[in-house]
Amino acid sequence: MTAALASPVLLRRIVRNMIESWPAEVYEDGLVEVARFGRRTFFVCDPALIRTLMVDRAEALVREDFMIAALSPMLGRGILTSDGARWRDQRRTVAPVFRPDAIAALVPSMREAVARTAERWDAQGAGTRDVLDEMMRTTFDIIGSTMLPKEPSLDVAAFGTSLTTYLDSVGWRIGLSMLGAPAWMPHPGAGKAARAAATLRAGIADVVARRRASAEPGDDLLGLMMQARDPEAATGCPHRTAGMGKIETESGHGRTGPGHHGAAGMSDQALTDNLLTFIAAGHETTALAMAWIFRLLAEHPRIEGRLRAEIAAAGPAASLDDLPYARQVVMEAMRLYPPAPMVVRQAAQEIRLGGATIPAGASVHIPVYAIHRHRALWGDPEAFDPDRFAPGVQRDRYGYLPFGAGPRVCIGMGFALAECSVILAGLLPHFRFEAAAEPRPQARFKVTLRPHGGMPLRVVPRRLAP
Repeated sequence: MTAALASPVLLRRIVRNMIESWPAEVYEDGLVEVARFGRRTFFVCDPALIRTLMVDRAEALVREDFMIAALSPMLGRGILTSDGARWRDQRRTVAPVFRPDAIAALVPSMREAVARTAERWDAQGAGTRDVLDEMMRTTFDIIGSTMLPKEPSLDVAAFGTSLTTYLDSVGWRIGLSMLGAPAWMPHPGAGKAARAAATLRAGIADVVARRRASAEPGDDLLGLMMQARDPEAATGCPHRTAGMGKIETESGHGRTGPGHHGAAGMSDQALTDNLLTFIAAGHETTALAMAWIFRLLAEHPRIEGRLRAEIAAAGPAASLDDLPYARQVVMEAMRLYPPAPMVVRQAAQEIRLGGATIPAGASVHIPVYAIHRHRALWGDPEAFDPDRFAPGVQRDRYGYLPFGAGPRVCIGMGFALAECSVILAGLLPHFRFEAAAEPRPQARFKVTLRPHGGMPLRVVPRRLAP
């Protein structure tokens, strides 16, 4: 077992940047056990062991309590923070919303949102911008255009500010929860985070209530969710009530809880929880991915030129399938900077794994950021090389996990990749990106992987470039 850090040191590292709290062995070994706040914690980095956990023994894992405590005040008990029957019901109900044909129908709206960004940048001329802030604005515009086009009253800036305020406090919530502290214990930023969560939830709940009261649900994402039905609920599938009926927690969101929705469709609470989850995830993670991508392209002009040539040849209506090198660029950027840098679970039962025994109740961490830089899995792991993902290049499926794996693989993966392709195709032909500061911003893990201090880049319209 790797030596444990003293609790105050570990707490400081979790709050500042959770990556700094990981043992160094996660970049070299396959299975690392540490004691964290007196609790056995297993870091699983070997792809074969990851497959065993996330596919073969997925039923033996549940959401980790400290992550639920950190996220549920904002996200409720939607698909990201649920387990068991509640998770299965919601996953099946919303799955049709994210089918490839449903996503393809949203691409024209995505292009219009990206075109608005291009028009704004072109009007502003050359200058240094925080491209992370810009991408947050663009992806929220995409979310608004695809998920809620009938709700123009949503304030993009206020939503983004509230989301950032909440995430800034998550490190404290996670660390204190791991220590066993009660949810009410004060910590820096707690009041601001509570107000931010209340603002986010109230805004989305109001949207759901107005739509419920309207004559037509609409054909945007909220409308599709309102019309969605669990395909097994109507058949009276007996498993739907298994494990239900536990007492709700103090936040009103129990681990299983009474029926969140059923054959009649999702309840207003379920719609609020999941819509907020999809908005936050689709807005935050894609914006982060694109900010890192534009920084990496600014540092690698040869790669940028090759990508721009591919986009020009394919035309403005190209999809990611039409842009194989663009897909490689996106995948390699997500290797270096996965927006979701760790998967955390709790063992619900004893698990035998690679000669080790993970006891029930132990914490199981899959450190995606470290796995993507693991010296046994990637040659020159710190280098940005999109050809790692060229056709025919072999790699282990479970050594690359930007969207997770197994039954809980990210349901919005197709939506996120479509966003990335549309943003690249809509902006790269018209703008040049130059690094405005050195070195590259430090990646800090606070639920998502954010560049510390933002992503300042000089953005130059190509019509003005020499």
